[in-house]
Amino acid sequence: MLKKLPKENMGTSNLGWLQSRFHFSFAEYRNPENINFGVLRVLNDDIIHANSGFDLHPHSNMEIISYIVNGEISHKDSMGNEEVLKAGEVQYLSAGDGIYHSEHNKSNKDLRLLQIWIVPPKQSLPRLYGSYKYTPSQKENKLLKIVSSLEGDSKVRIYQDVNIYVSQLEKAKSLDFKIEKNRQVYFVQIEGSSFVNSLELKDSDAMQIVKEENLHIEAISNSHFLFIEMNEQ
Repeated sequence: MLKKLPKENMGTSNLGWLQSRFHFSFAEYRNPENINFGVLRVLNDDIIHANSGFDLHPHSNMEIISYIVNGEISHKDSMGNEEVLKAGEVQYLSAGDGIYHSEHNKSNKDLRLLQIWIVPPKQSLPRLYGSYKYTPSQKENKLLKIVSSLEGDSKVRIYQDVNIYVSQLEKAKSLDFKIEKNRQVYFVQIEGSSFVNSLELKDSDAMQIVKEENLHIEAISNSHFLFIEMNEQ
């Protein structure tokens, strides 16, 4: 089953310094019929304007992944971590019983990132923080697994049993991905356009994919996409 989610039907917000597109109920976008997709609780497509950002704030019992699309983000947290990440790089945070962090765009250009919140398998797990600097060539015309579970094989590993893949696919090229039994996929077309199992997705559209055995992704134009594979729920 394929359920296309056009960007025009998603929640949006514009706070001046921050523009967001909400894939699920979040902040001022309240939709009790659109809370989550399996263990995926939040997916926000954020544009943080120059010299602004999220000041110090708390999180607990959530696993948070940030995928930097354009620009750069400056991170600082109560565990003593401090770093700058750029386009294509991935940051992860398993908040456990509580952590404070800030995320700022200290540059003079806009920052775009996907903010992904995953529900952990248990409450109050030990806190984790890390990042990985993937290179553009790792995802050019192929799938790159950027996140896996602790038992998986990605450079970024979190507690929950999910796998996150990205790719930048040239026009007219295609990729296939086998979906294992009792697994489901949430697909995000970040930039460009694709056919996903023959359904067209344009930039910022998404798709829920349940009870399918295979994904066939064909780039209509140069295509940048991400998808999250997880257990059916």
